[in-house]
Amino acid sequence: AAVKAKGTTIIENAAKEPHIVDVASFLNAAGANIKGAGTDVIRVKGVEKLNSGFSHTIIPDMVEAGTFMIAAAATKGDVTVRNVIPTHMEALTAKLTEIGANVIEGDDWIRVNGVNKLQKANIKTLPYPGFATDMHPPITVLLCMAEGTSMITEGIWPLRFQYVDELKRMGAKIRVDSGVAVVEGPCRLTGAQVNAIDLRAGAAIVIAGLAAEGTTEVRNVKYIDRGYEDFVGKLRRLGADIHRVEIP
Repeated sequence: AAVKAKGTTIIENAAKEPHIVDVASFLNAAGANIKGAGTDVIRVKGVEKLNSGFSHTIIPDMVEAGTFMIAAAATKGDVTVRNVIPTHMEALTAKLTEIGANVIEGDDWIRVNGVNKLQKANIKTLPYPGFATDMHPPITVLLCMAEGTSMITEGIWPLRFQYVDELKRMGAKIRVDSGVAVVEGPCRLTGAQVNAIDLRAGAAIVIAGLAAEGTTEVRNVKYIDRGYEDFVGKLRRLGADIHRVEIP
């Protein structure tokens, strides 16, 4: 909106993730005048029009990549995620390694091997390049399988903890107090009928279902569709016993 507005727009407390920079690069290539993307303050000078006749390749989705990395660790699998930018994944990679998963990086791929024994960890979500709040629910599922007491402090979105009750229905031992989730592990997760509360919570519930004993039914998957392309199909190609059905 600011690109076509008259005058200069200043966006303060801006997000700094790589996809913010990517959007600014795309718009600048079209003739916009945007400076500061990737910092706390973005300045946009309005222009009369945007140009056509150029191409732009969207950067890889770091959150989708992270979801599959955590799924590999939670199911004790062996998954290589290709077309990623490893430097974008450093906060998650460091925590997966700390928890005990085997992580190997290439130029544009990351391989994650799950292990039988996982270790507790403490995590705090922070603005990029810190640990992403979008990875909070999935990493909680993984910590449910780790030995000992783990703590997750949410520093970005206070309502993120809405997923906890759904995991508790599956046997997770989690309590939330003053913006901190305390996870007691290892937990024995079992299948249940649960709901996708939001986009990332929905992905986390699916990961929990893949790692749990028995059958898990996840409802409200419309939230998951917002952020994952062919999520079920990709998991099936990795060997997951998962399918999508329409319920009247």
